[in-house]
Amino acid sequence: MTAFRRTAAMTLSTALLAGGAIALAPTASAASSPKCTYNVTDFTGVVDGDGVNYRTGPSTGYTAKGRLYDGDRLRIYCGKSNWYYSKLTKRSKGGLAKGTSGWIRSDMLYQLAG
Repeated sequence: MTAFRRTAAMTLSTALLAGGAIALAPTASAASSPKCTYNVTDFTGVVDGDGVNYRTGPSTGYTAKGRLYDGDRLRIYCGKSNWYYSKLTKRSKGGLAKGTSGWIRSDMLYQLAG
């Protein structure tokens, strides 16, 4: 019975620790996208334009998730060529939910600020 309790306690502890680590760790997509070729050190971008496509991948060949408008803010994580992978920091003016991830061309941003 003692060995059983010890094993059960160890199993429970391991599960709780692993679950805590998983809950605290950012998702893989939050840190980077598999299509990225370089990382950007956590910058904020501000959209410059109205009706800018927020895409599923780093080119115009990918479908748009929705549109972004002047002043929408994004957290930039990485990039490929002149495209940035990002997440919305709040609901967009076009109605996309906060946290929606996507790709935007670099010339569609006013600035990058740390």
